[in-house]
Formats: sequence, C-alpha cells, structure tokens
Amino acid sequence: MSALNLRLPDSMHRHIKEVAKKEGVSINQFISSAVTEKISAIMTEDYLKSRATRARRKDFKKILANVPDRRPLSGDQR
Repeated sequence: MSALNLRLPDSMHRHIKEVAKKEGVSINQFISSAVTEKISAIMTEDYLKSRATRARRKDFKKILANVPDRRPLSGDQR
C-alpha cells in the first residue's frame, strides 16, 4: 500500500470528516472508497463507449424483433 499526500481546502476536509464520521468509516477509508467509485465509473464509461463502436444497427433491430409484443406490466407504463 502506498501513501499519498493530498492538499484539500479546509471546507472540503471538514465535509469529508463529517461524512466519514456519519458513515462510521475513517477519512482514509472514505476517500479510498470515493476514488474507487470514480475510477469504476470512468472505466465503465470507457468500456461502454468501446462496445458502442462495435455495435451494428441491424443486429440491434434483429434482437428487438424477438421481443414479444405485449402490454406493459402495471406500473411500467411511464
């Protein structure tokens, strides 16, 4: 594991401290989790963009043609 020296505005440090305490975790654990979530979101976006470049409209329409034509379930109309 490596250490990272991080400079934050005092107000942000205060908010992180409050939220971490509320969540019952250390500041380090909170920041580590937040960074992990951000990395995951970026990697997921990159993956989906990569997959989208390989997509073909005719394949999409072929898949949609197999979806049964039926009324939406109650609550799914919107």
